[in-house]
Amino acid sequence: MANIAFSNPPTVHKPGRYHHAALITNAGKRLVLSGQVGTAPDGTIHESAEKQIGQALANIGALLEAHGMTVANVVKVNVFITDLSLLDSLRTQRAAFFGDHIPASTLLVVAGLADPRFKVEIEAEAVA
Repeated sequence: MANIAFSNPPTVHKPGRYHHAALITNAGKRLVLSGQVGTAPDGTIHESAEKQIGQALANIGALLEAHGMTVANVVKVNVFITDLSLLDSLRTQRAAFFGDHIPASTLLVVAGLADPRFKVEIEAEAVA
């Protein structure tokens, strides 16, 4: 069983709802997920950016489950959004998805993603 210790040392500015670091020891499995977008299992791409966020998180949840993990195993999340106005929806949905678990996180606002219909892409890394 992996031991995960999240930290925010006092020598670094205190972050918002994420941690600066995740120290992992005794890791047996490492799961690196490709960026997930708002594409449903049937290939449908949601038009709504808010629904794309929800679908990307649902995809991450499904991938974690397929590998015997949960959100508690996630140590790092990278989020790419194309519009900063999505930030509130992203924060709300991310908080609902992760609950009390707060992994290390990076947010980037980008000019575009692989398909112009995509408004968000979320990648994650987990250990167990």
